[in-house]
Amino acid sequence: MTEAPRYGVSSMVEPLRRVLIRRPATTGDFAAADWRQPDPERLLAEHEAFGELLEHLGCEVVVADPVEGMVDSVYVCDPVWTCQQGAIVLQSAKPARVGEGEAMVPELEAAGVPIVGRLTGDARADGGDMVWLDDSTLAVARGYRTNVEAHRQLDAILAAEGASTLRFDLPHDRGADHVLHLMSFISPVAHDLAVVFEQLAPVTLIQELDARGIRRVAIDEDEYLSMACNILAVRPGVVVVLDGNPKTRRALEAQGVEVHAYQGGDVSLKGDGGPTCLTRELLRRA
Repeated sequence: MTEAPRYGVSSMVEPLRRVLIRRPATTGDFAAADWRQPDPERLLAEHEAFGELLEHLGCEVVVADPVEGMVDSVYVCDPVWTCQQGAIVLQSAKPARVGEGEAMVPELEAAGVPIVGRLTGDARADGGDMVWLDDSTLAVARGYRTNVEAHRQLDAILAAEGASTLRFDLPHDRGADHVLHLMSFISPVAHDLAVVFEQLAPVTLIQELDARGIRRVAIDEDEYLSMACNILAVRPGVVVVLDGNPKTRRALEAQGVEVHAYQGGDVSLKGDGGPTCLTRELLRRA
Protein backbone atom coordinates (compact mmCIF):
# COMPACT_ATOMS: atom_id res chain seq x y z
CA MET A 1 0.00 0.00 0.00
CA THR A 2 1.45 3.37 -1.04
CA GLU A 3 1.95 5.81 1.82
CA ALA A 4 0.08 9.09 1.42
CA PRO A 5 2.42 12.03 0.69
CA ARG A 6 3.15 14.35 3.60
CA TYR A 7 4.70 17.24 1.70
CA GLY A 8 4.97 18.82 -1.74
CA VAL A 9 3.93 22.26 -2.98
CA SER A 10 4.12 23.78 -6.46
CA SER A 11 0.84 25.69 -6.58
CA MET A 12 -0.94 28.46 -4.70
CA VAL A 13 -4.43 27.08 -5.35
CA GLU A 14 -4.43 23.27 -5.45
CA PRO A 15 -6.23 21.78 -2.42
CA LEU A 16 -4.31 22.59 0.76
CA ARG A 17 -3.96 19.21 2.48
CA ARG A 18 -1.43 19.98 5.22
CA VAL A 19 -0.35 23.30 6.69
CA LEU A 20 1.89 24.44 9.53
CA ILE A 21 1.00 27.38 11.78
CA ARG A 22 2.83 28.68 14.86
CA ARG A 23 1.18 29.96 18.03
CA PRO A 24 1.98 33.63 18.61
CA ALA A 25 4.61 34.84 21.03
CA THR A 26 3.11 37.08 23.69
CA THR A 27 6.45 38.43 24.93
CA GLY A 28 9.04 40.40 22.99
CA ASP A 29 9.66 43.82 21.52
CA PHE A 30 6.61 44.31 19.34
CA ALA A 31 7.50 47.94 18.55
CA ALA A 32 10.97 46.97 17.29
CA ALA A 33 9.32 44.47 14.93
CA ASP A 34 6.96 47.20 13.62
CA TRP A 35 3.84 45.83 15.34
CA ARG A 36 1.15 47.89 16.99
CA GLN A 37 0.95 46.49 20.52
CA PRO A 38 -1.49 43.55 20.52
CA ASP A 39 -3.67 42.31 23.35
CA PRO A 40 -2.15 38.91 24.33
CA GLU A 41 -5.49 37.19 24.96
CA ARG A 42 -7.00 38.37 21.68
CA LEU A 43 -3.79 37.48 19.85
CA LEU A 44 -3.95 33.88 21.05
CA ALA A 45 -7.71 33.54 20.62
CA GLU A 46 -7.69 34.87 17.05
CA HIS A 47 -4.86 32.55 16.07
CA GLU A 48 -6.60 29.53 17.58
CA ALA A 49 -9.81 30.38 15.71
CA PHE A 50 -7.82 30.78 12.49
CA GLY A 51 -6.42 27.26 12.88
CA GLU A 52 -9.88 25.89 13.60
CA LEU A 53 -11.20 27.51 10.42
CA LEU A 54 -8.50 25.79 8.37
CA GLU A 55 -9.39 22.45 9.95
CA HIS A 56 -13.09 23.07 9.23
CA LEU A 57 -12.15 23.62 5.58
CA GLY A 58 -10.43 20.24 5.40
CA CYS A 59 -6.79 21.05 6.12
CA GLU A 60 -4.60 18.97 8.41
CA VAL A 61 -3.14 21.66 10.67
CA VAL A 62 0.27 21.16 12.29
CA VAL A 63 0.58 23.58 15.23
CA ALA A 64 4.07 24.62 16.34
CA ASP A 65 4.86 26.07 19.76
CA PRO A 66 5.53 29.80 20.09
CA VAL A 67 9.05 31.19 19.99
CA GLU A 68 8.85 33.68 22.83
CA GLY A 69 10.70 36.89 22.14
CA MET A 70 10.43 36.49 18.35
CA VAL A 71 7.10 38.18 17.73
CA ASP A 72 7.18 37.86 13.93
CA SER A 73 7.62 34.08 14.16
CA VAL A 74 3.83 33.65 14.00
CA TYR A 75 4.16 34.59 10.31
CA VAL A 76 5.58 31.24 9.22
CA CYS A 77 5.32 31.93 5.49
CA ASP A 78 8.46 34.07 5.41
CA PRO A 79 11.30 32.05 7.01
CA VAL A 80 10.82 28.90 4.89
CA TRP A 81 9.55 28.09 1.40
CA THR A 82 8.16 24.73 0.33
CA CYS A 83 8.51 23.04 -3.04
CA GLN A 84 7.90 19.51 -4.29
CA GLN A 85 11.16 18.26 -2.78
CA GLY A 86 10.53 19.63 0.71
CA ALA A 87 11.48 22.84 2.50
CA ILE A 88 14.01 25.56 1.72
CA VAL A 89 15.30 27.53 4.71
CA LEU A 90 15.53 31.23 3.86
CA GLN A 91 17.50 34.13 5.38
CA SER A 92 15.69 37.31 6.38
CA ALA A 93 16.83 40.85 5.67
CA LYS A 94 14.81 42.08 8.67
CA PRO A 95 17.03 42.06 11.79
CA ALA A 96 14.16 41.06 14.10
CA ARG A 97 13.59 37.90 12.01
CA VAL A 98 17.15 36.58 11.79
CA GLY A 99 17.21 32.92 12.86
CA GLU A 100 13.53 32.19 12.32
CA GLY A 101 14.20 29.81 9.45
CA GLU A 102 16.47 27.53 11.47
CA ALA A 103 13.99 27.72 14.36
CA MET A 104 11.40 26.09 12.08
CA VAL A 105 13.60 23.14 11.09
CA PRO A 106 12.70 20.88 14.07
CA GLU A 107 8.95 21.38 13.48
CA LEU A 108 9.31 20.68 9.77
CA GLU A 109 11.34 17.54 10.34
CA ALA A 110 8.86 16.35 12.98
CA ALA A 111 6.11 16.87 10.40
CA GLY A 112 7.98 14.66 7.95
CA VAL A 113 9.15 17.47 5.67
CA PRO A 114 12.81 17.19 4.59
CA ILE A 115 15.09 20.21 4.34
CA VAL A 116 16.28 20.28 0.73
CA GLY A 117 18.19 23.55 0.70
CA ARG A 118 19.30 26.62 2.59
CA LEU A 119 20.10 30.11 1.44
CA THR A 120 23.68 30.96 2.33
CA GLY A 121 26.08 33.88 2.28
CA ASP A 122 24.60 37.17 1.13
CA ALA A 123 21.32 35.68 -0.14
CA ARG A 124 18.23 37.16 1.49
CA ALA A 125 14.60 36.24 0.82
CA ASP A 126 11.17 36.13 2.42
CA GLY A 127 8.51 33.61 1.51
CA GLY A 128 6.10 36.49 1.03
CA ASP A 129 8.09 37.43 -2.07
CA MET A 130 7.28 34.14 -3.85
CA VAL A 131 4.23 32.96 -5.79
CA TRP A 132 3.89 29.77 -7.83
CA LEU A 133 2.59 30.70 -11.29
CA ASP A 134 2.53 27.05 -12.37
CA ASP A 135 4.19 23.84 -11.18
CA SER A 136 7.51 24.74 -12.79
CA THR A 137 7.57 28.54 -12.46
CA LEU A 138 8.09 30.38 -9.19
CA ALA A 139 7.58 34.13 -9.39
CA VAL A 140 10.11 35.79 -7.06
CA ALA A 141 10.34 39.48 -6.28
CA ARG A 142 13.50 41.52 -6.18
CA GLY A 143 13.15 44.22 -3.57
CA TYR A 144 14.29 45.22 -0.12
CA ARG A 145 13.53 41.77 1.36
CA THR A 146 14.70 39.50 -1.49
CA ASN A 147 17.86 39.95 -3.55
CA VAL A 148 19.48 38.66 -6.74
CA GLU A 149 21.73 36.18 -4.92
CA ALA A 150 18.61 34.53 -3.47
CA HIS A 151 17.26 34.14 -7.02
CA ARG A 152 20.47 32.43 -8.11
CA GLN A 153 20.46 30.00 -5.17
CA LEU A 154 16.73 29.26 -5.48
CA ASP A 155 17.18 28.42 -9.17
CA ALA A 156 19.90 25.92 -8.26
CA ILE A 157 17.69 24.23 -5.64
CA LEU A 158 14.55 24.18 -7.80
CA ALA A 159 16.40 22.78 -10.83
CA ALA A 160 16.26 19.34 -9.18
CA GLU A 161 12.48 19.27 -9.74
CA GLY A 162 12.52 20.95 -13.13
CA ALA A 163 11.39 24.34 -11.82
CA SER A 164 12.91 27.82 -12.05
CA THR A 165 12.29 31.39 -10.92
CA LEU A 166 10.87 34.33 -12.82
CA ARG A 167 11.95 37.70 -11.42
CA PHE A 168 9.73 40.72 -10.84
CA ASP A 169 11.27 43.97 -9.57
CA LEU A 170 9.30 45.74 -6.85
CA PRO A 171 8.75 49.50 -6.56
CA HIS A 172 10.35 51.57 -3.82
CA ASP A 173 6.89 52.28 -2.35
CA ARG A 174 7.45 53.43 1.27
CA GLY A 175 11.12 52.44 1.35
CA ALA A 176 13.37 49.86 2.94
CA ASP A 177 11.97 50.30 6.44
CA HIS A 178 8.49 49.15 5.40
CA VAL A 179 7.62 45.68 4.20
CA LEU A 180 6.44 45.25 0.63
CA HIS A 181 6.20 41.66 -0.57
CA LEU A 182 5.10 40.22 -3.88
CA MET A 183 2.16 38.73 -1.99
CA SER A 184 1.32 42.17 -0.65
CA PHE A 185 -0.38 42.90 -3.96
CA ILE A 186 -1.20 39.56 -5.58
CA SER A 187 -2.99 36.44 -4.36
CA PRO A 188 -4.02 33.66 -6.75
CA VAL A 189 -7.49 32.36 -5.83
CA ALA A 190 -8.07 29.91 -8.70
CA HIS A 191 -6.08 28.63 -11.64
CA ASP A 192 -7.39 31.45 -13.83
CA LEU A 193 -8.11 34.17 -11.25
CA ALA A 194 -6.03 36.36 -8.93
CA VAL A 195 -6.69 39.34 -6.68
CA VAL A 196 -4.31 42.16 -7.58
CA PHE A 197 -3.62 45.67 -6.29
CA GLU A 198 -2.67 46.96 -9.71
CA GLN A 199 -1.17 50.27 -8.61
CA LEU A 200 1.88 48.51 -7.13
CA ALA A 201 2.10 45.52 -9.47
CA PRO A 202 5.05 45.57 -11.91
CA VAL A 203 3.99 45.95 -15.55
CA THR A 204 5.82 42.72 -16.34
CA LEU A 205 3.71 40.86 -13.76
CA ILE A 206 0.45 42.19 -15.23
CA GLN A 207 1.68 41.15 -18.68
CA GLU A 208 2.61 37.69 -17.42
CA LEU A 209 -0.82 37.17 -15.87
CA ASP A 210 -2.51 38.29 -19.09
CA ALA A 211 -0.34 35.96 -21.17
CA ARG A 212 -1.35 33.05 -18.95
CA GLY A 213 -5.05 33.89 -19.15
CA ILE A 214 -5.24 34.72 -15.45
CA ARG A 215 -8.08 37.17 -14.85
CA ARG A 216 -7.70 39.89 -12.23
CA VAL A 217 -9.96 41.10 -9.44
CA ALA A 218 -8.67 44.62 -8.86
CA ILE A 219 -8.97 46.09 -5.37
CA ASP A 220 -9.16 49.67 -4.13
CA GLU A 221 -6.41 51.39 -2.18
CA ASP A 222 -8.48 51.67 1.00
CA GLU A 223 -8.96 47.89 1.17
CA TYR A 224 -5.38 47.20 0.06
CA LEU A 225 -4.30 49.00 3.23
CA SER A 226 -6.37 46.56 5.32
CA MET A 227 -4.84 43.54 3.56
CA ALA A 228 -7.66 42.72 1.15
CA CYS A 229 -5.02 41.41 -1.24
CA ASN A 230 -3.66 38.87 1.26
CA ILE A 231 -5.81 35.82 0.52
CA LEU A 232 -5.21 32.13 1.16
CA ALA A 233 -6.76 29.68 -1.30
CA VAL A 234 -7.57 26.35 0.36
CA ARG A 235 -8.65 24.95 -3.01
CA PRO A 236 -9.52 26.55 -6.34
CA GLY A 237 -12.25 29.10 -5.75
CA VAL A 238 -12.42 28.62 -1.96
CA VAL A 239 -10.48 31.16 0.08
CA VAL A 240 -9.73 32.46 3.55
CA VAL A 241 -9.61 36.24 4.02
CA LEU A 242 -9.15 38.70 6.84
CA ASP A 243 -12.56 40.03 7.83
CA GLY A 244 -13.43 43.62 7.03
CA ASN A 245 -13.02 44.22 3.27
CA PRO A 246 -16.57 44.08 1.91
CA LYS A 247 -15.89 45.42 -1.60
CA THR A 248 -13.26 42.79 -2.27
CA ARG A 249 -15.49 40.08 -0.83
CA ARG A 250 -18.38 41.09 -3.08
CA ALA A 251 -16.06 41.15 -6.10
CA LEU A 252 -14.80 37.65 -5.31
CA GLU A 253 -18.29 36.27 -4.75
CA ALA A 254 -19.36 37.79 -8.06
CA GLN A 255 -16.71 35.57 -9.65
CA GLY A 256 -18.13 32.50 -7.91
CA VAL A 257 -15.49 32.36 -5.19
CA GLU A 258 -16.49 30.91 -1.80
CA VAL A 259 -15.14 33.27 0.89
CA HIS A 260 -14.43 32.43 4.55
CA ALA A 261 -13.37 35.28 6.85
CA TYR A 262 -11.58 35.23 10.21
CA GLN A 263 -11.21 37.91 12.86
CA GLY A 264 -7.60 39.16 12.87
CA GLY A 265 -7.54 42.59 14.46
CA ASP A 266 -4.59 41.61 16.64
CA VAL A 267 -2.95 38.60 14.96
CA SER A 268 -3.03 40.12 11.47
CA LEU A 269 -3.66 43.87 11.36
CA LYS A 270 -1.33 44.79 14.22
CA GLY A 271 1.58 42.87 12.71
CA ASP A 272 0.75 43.40 9.02
CA GLY A 273 0.39 39.68 8.31
CA GLY A 274 -2.67 38.13 6.72
CA PRO A 275 -3.70 34.51 6.15
CA THR A 276 -0.90 33.70 3.70
CA CYS A 277 1.62 35.09 6.19
CA LEU A 278 0.21 32.92 9.00
CA THR A 279 0.62 29.67 7.06
CA ARG A 280 3.45 27.53 5.79
CA GLU A 281 1.89 25.18 3.27
CA LEU A 282 3.25 21.63 3.55
CA LEU A 283 1.16 19.76 1.00
CA ARG A 284 -1.01 20.89 -1.87
CA ARG A 285 -2.40 18.08 -3.98
CA ALA A 286 -5.40 17.66 -6.25
